[in-house]
Amino acid sequence: MAGTNGGRPSVFPTLLYADAKAAIRQLTEALGFTELSVYEGEDGTVLHAELVQGNGAVMLGSKGRGGIFDAAMEKAGPAGVYVVVDDVDAHHRRAAEHGAEILMPPTDQDYGSRDYMARDLEGNVWSFGTYAPETQG
Repeated sequence: MAGTNGGRPSVFPTLLYADAKAAIRQLTEALGFTELSVYEGEDGTVLHAELVQGNGAVMLGSKGRGGIFDAAMEKAGPAGVYVVVDDVDAHHRRAAEHGAEILMPPTDQDYGSRDYMARDLEGNVWSFGTYAPETQG
């Protein structure tokens, strides 16, 4: 299967934000992502950014910068992204301390996971938890 070698993720949620710089600040400061790369246009718009958490990553950029992807995403609503973390309670504390909107506090799920949910500044829902299904047989 393509994209499964070398330990690199093969799926990258990709989001566009009206204020991508504010999104990057919130995702790194409150939600524990690490900035891998940020490419800006001459006008300061974020053309492309990559943020990592564990062995996964998200890509994001500024809305209204033009191009096929920007046009395709123009009427897209908020997205939901699930991120696996080792310590849900510590992660939740960090998010709450930084003022993230918490939709659900850390909760033990019937399927064995412990999760919490937060909404970012532009309405995307981020779930953080321990559920990590095996993707290879």
